[in-house]
Amino acid sequence: MNIINKLIKFTAVCTLLFQSNANCQTNVNFKKTTLTRDFISEGAAVADLNKDGRLDIIAGYYWFEAPNWIKHEMAPSRTFEPRKEYSNSFLDLGMDVNLDGWDDVVIIDFPGKPAFWFENPKKQQVNEWKKHIIADSVGISNESPGFIDIDGDGRLDILCGDKTKKQIIWLQAPLKKGETEWKRFNLSAENVKGTEIFSHGIGFGDVNKDGIKDVVIREGWFEGTKNLNAGNWEFHAANLGEPCSHMQILDVNGDGKNDVVSASAHALGIWFHEQVDEQGKINFVTHQISNSTAQTHASIMADLNGDGRAEYITGKRFLAHHGRDPGDADPALLLYFEFTPAQKPYWKEYQIDNDSGAGLNIVAKDINKDKKIDIIVSNKNGVFLFENFINKK
Repeated sequence: MNIINKLIKFTAVCTLLFQSNANCQTNVNFKKTTLTRDFISEGAAVADLNKDGRLDIIAGYYWFEAPNWIKHEMAPSRTFEPRKEYSNSFLDLGMDVNLDGWDDVVIIDFPGKPAFWFENPKKQQVNEWKKHIIADSVGISNESPGFIDIDGDGRLDILCGDKTKKQIIWLQAPLKKGETEWKRFNLSAENVKGTEIFSHGIGFGDVNKDGIKDVVIREGWFEGTKNLNAGNWEFHAANLGEPCSHMQILDVNGDGKNDVVSASAHALGIWFHEQVDEQGKINFVTHQISNSTAQTHASIMADLNGDGRAEYITGKRFLAHHGRDPGDADPALLLYFEFTPAQKPYWKEYQIDNDSGAGLNIVAKDINKDKKIDIIVSNKNGVFLFENFINKK
């Protein structure tokens, strides 16, 4: 009888997982590889660290060498306890910081702590990669800083808040070979919203379609100018929902206006904030896209199906607060949403996996060189690679 009851319960759970949203479809067109089940980072990155022509996977102070995902350590670290502590790596990025031809690793630590980068030792055998502080005097605030090419030079920068002066700022990666310092530029005035140490939600895109990208936070948006060091971008108050992760700017419903898509960092909900005109001013009306899972603390846009239009990828930050929140330990879903502007409800939801989730940043890159975008995540559940086998449209 116990076995029968367990089977009935298991069937019920599976039914809930796969039918939790009427517009959700299970997508099995991904091959899942578990690199480790250890909690070592809530950030992930990719880079060719050993210059063998293959992209390696990075999670915190560790990197996994392609193609067999052999684990290496860049500096002394350890496995963390998912129900007791946070890691020393919240968001990761792989890039050649000092332009010496070798990819390095950028790490954003716990909110408010200095960000830094590990310099690739090239072929030298060292016990620890050299560490450079990115923003010693700038305590990076906002729990969803963005790795974004702010100035259009082809190199990723960091969009975030400065908790000291409470400004929206960006940190520019070095532009000359041998340089190691990142330059700080301020976009907003001091003492603005969205810059508290644990604030949630920031994004970069053209809200008003004037050809200049703006910054969005959940309390509104800062109107961009061509001067990326102006310090005076005008703030327009608007209701862009609850505390969220990375905010994406795109035209969801095909009406020619750019909307905002966001996902709840610690509660339940994924939303489409529709841009509307109210007496000549921009405002937003919020629509729920999904309530399939809570604590979607990261998102990224990438063209997964090859139709030329980017999909929205997000997932559950498993045990975000060590199991203290409602639904904290629910199945760790990884999802993506295909937008269909010509057909209501304007999106289709697909479940990629129910035992991985996402951490604080998601990577979307072609790992296996098949010209399809793959997905890499790292969180308290482990480190995972999802190879994309969706047939191109």
